[in-house]
Parts: sequence; C-alpha cells; structure tokens
Amino acid sequence: MRTESKAFLEAYLNNASPTGFESKGQKLWMNYLRQYVDTFITDIYGSVVGVINPEAPYKVAIEAHADEIAYYVNYINEKGYIYLKRNGGSDPLIAPSKRVNIHTEKGIVKAVFGWPAIHVRTKEKEDAPTLKTIFLDCGCDNREEVEKLGVHVGCVVTFEDEMIWLNDGKFITGRALDNRIGGFMIAEVARLIKENKHTLPFGLYIINSVQEEIGLRGAEMISRRIKPNLAIITDVCHDTQSPMYDKEMIGDISCGKGPVLTYGPAVQNNLLRHIIRIAQEKEIPFQRTTADRSTGTDTDSFAYSAEGVASALISLPLKYMHTTVECVKTEDVENVIRLMYEFIIQLKGNENYSYFD
Repeated sequence: MRTESKAFLEAYLNNASPTGFESKGQKLWMNYLRQYVDTFITDIYGSVVGVINPEAPYKVAIEAHADEIAYYVNYINEKGYIYLKRNGGSDPLIAPSKRVNIHTEKGIVKAVFGWPAIHVRTKEKEDAPTLKTIFLDCGCDNREEVEKLGVHVGCVVTFEDEMIWLNDGKFITGRALDNRIGGFMIAEVARLIKENKHTLPFGLYIINSVQEEIGLRGAEMISRRIKPNLAIITDVCHDTQSPMYDKEMIGDISCGKGPVLTYGPAVQNNLLRHIIRIAQEKEIPFQRTTADRSTGTDTDSFAYSAEGVASALISLPLKYMHTTVECVKTEDVENVIRLMYEFIIQLKGNENYSYFD
C-alpha cells in the first residue's frame, strides 16, 4: 500500500464518525477524494458523493457507508454515573473497562466503562453486561459536576481505540473498519482511475453514505436522489474461521481468500455474473455467500430504490465485527479495490441488466 494511502487510511479510521455525527469523517474523505473527482454532491443528512463525468446520462454508483456504532448519554444519576442508549448495534458485552470519548460542545470528555471486580460481584451481577448494568465514570462526584464538563443527555459516546497494524502490516485492526474501510476502498478506486488516465464513457458516483448502522437510511435517501443505472456496494462480512462462529449458519468465509460476492434477492443476477466473469478473467480470488430476505447492507436500499437499480454487493471479510478490534487482511482490501476497479474500467455505459437475459 502506498505511503499516501496508508496515511489517509490511518487518519480516516481514527476519526470518530458515529451515526448521525459523521461530518468530521466526511470532510476527511472529501479532502482526500477531491483530487480524483470533478465535483461533489452532498445531502441534508451528510452523505457525500464524489462525481466523475457529472453530465453523463448513464450513472454508475460505487458505495460504502461512513458511520460507526456508538452510544448516547441517556441518564446521569445523582452520583455522576452515566447510563447509555445504543446508537446502532453496540454490544454491551465488550464495554466493561473500555475507555471512551464523550463528544460535547466543549470538546471531548474522557470517561471509562466501570465494572465491579470479579471477587466482589454478587451472583445476580455475574450475568453478561447489559444496557441496564453498564455505566460511564468520568471522574465526577455528582451530576452537577458532570454537567459542568458539558455532558448532557444526547451527547454521543465513542470508544477511543485507534487503528494498528498487526504482523508487520499483514492485518489492519481497530474500531469502525465497519465500514470506513469501505470508504477507503472506493476512494482508492477513484484514485486509480485518475492516475491511470481512464476516460469513462459514463458518470461515476463514488458514494459515502451516512446512517447505515440504524437502518440503511443514508443510502435510501441518496439512491433516490442520484437514480443510478447500476450500483456496486461494498461492506464488510463475517470471517468465520476464528472460534465461536457457526459455519453451517453463516457460511465458510475466510480472511485472505479474497472479496466475498453475495447471492440474494437484492442482488441482480446478471450483474453478479458479470462481476464474477471479471474476477475470473483478471485472476482475482473471490468467495461466495448467500443472503435470505435481505443482505443487511446498503445494497437493499439501492436495489429497491425508485423503479429498481441493478445492484451487487462486494464484501470484505472481517473478524470480530462491532468490536474495537475488528480485523481485515491487507491483501483482501487490495483485491476488493482491484475487483471494483477492473469492473468499472471495462463498462461501456450502456449496460442493461435485464432480469430475462
């Protein structure tokens, strides 16, 4: 991975972009992307689109989502302990003993998830942590002291863990790889198109959507606005090789074996076959998985937008989703970028993926 790309990746993953509060990360993304696109589109809730050839009638979208899971301050008791509400799919099980940032109008307030020591817990407190039992301690003696710091109900809370490289760069780990690693990958596709001087016979819309973690809401809005002819979505999926994963239910997916292509109702079959053909021709390794009623990704919002959009999902295998130690393999990241890039540059801008072909 080139030096400039690594620097952007580290800065982008280390910023906090909880659902509904993605603006700082979106600005970072725009600043990196602007040298590779002709213009930007933004919407009222913060989704950002870099556009190449904005005047072209045929529109191709590549998309990721920008937001990360988090918590809201929901209640501050008289002794200054803070109780929370989830913002997205946050797991209380991983909270105890973690350090967090409370985002306030006065700036970041540091806090920790407290938890009783193992040798003093009573039997009824030995259950797994829940939203009712986890709490934040920001070093205050009472509610008034907490409030003087700028903390109030509605402040958003994120873990402070930052990205690191494992095994001399073989793996990337940190919080919020789901799915800012996707935002990085689609930005790299735009970079390759620019640096390799490809002239596209269509408009390319590089979309970083907000609010995926609470129901695909950003993609729902931006897809209706752009109305692309086809859309390639990238997100993460579960590596199932580490302990405690049920391959029979989830599938047999492994970091290091390439992008994951999904079969399911929201995925347009002829578009999927086209992507597979490109992967095979370019000798890009890939894996297959299935979805039932939905993919659970922004693919669903694009596929069922307006009159329907031919959509496909290219996923990146990831370990330990929705934790602070999400892990992806660097070579998989590079192969997702390569597959999207190779697919994009061979499009003619007149493809019609009819269901009946």
